[in-house]
Amino acid sequence: MANLKIKLVKSLSGRRDKHIATAKSLGLKKIGNETIQPDNPQTRGKIAQVKYLVTVTEE
Repeated sequence: MANLKIKLVKSLSGRRDKHIATAKSLGLKKIGNETIQPDNPQTRGKIAQVKYLVTVTEE
């Protein structure tokens, strides 16, 4: 199974609580944080919710 590299590129400050919680569930807390997550429907759903805050590349 492929993995996704997710990087937080915009601040969480002033965002909706739900979006902040989603970013933190992906392991992202500060601008520039990167995490590797499995490519599955759950991860894709989280990314879809905060797509304006992150960049995603496939590994």
